[in-house]
Amino acid sequence: MAASREDILNTIESYVKSVAGGTVDDVLALYAPGATVEDPVGTDPRTTEESIREFYGIIEPLEQTAELGVVKIAAGTAAFNFSLTTHLGEQKVEISVIDVMTFDDDAKITSMKAIWGPEDMVTR
Repeated sequence: MAASREDILNTIESYVKSVAGGTVDDVLALYAPGATVEDPVGTDPRTTEESIREFYGIIEPLEQTAELGVVKIAAGTAAFNFSLTTHLGEQKVEISVIDVMTFDDDAKITSMKAIWGPEDMVTR
């Protein structure tokens, strides 16, 4: 049975929260075995748990906050936007991202594509 909209939304909310302030293990727990990550779109997809762990390991020590925006869910796929603010001392770097994810029957992420570019990053 396919994952419910509510279960997928819970995974998305947990993902945004974990990316902002969780651990690598928190984020990886949301992914299904064999998942892929392409962040940003146009880069080589990460296709192993080790490469996905390395990717999210970069953000784990950062002090960040996130805000989830619009979420659209249909047929085991979701598209949503969120903003991530990284606090680097007195400086803040804000990035606005649109993610497209697919999910398995247990609402685990099977693929993630992040759509953003350098123009989506603002330093304050």
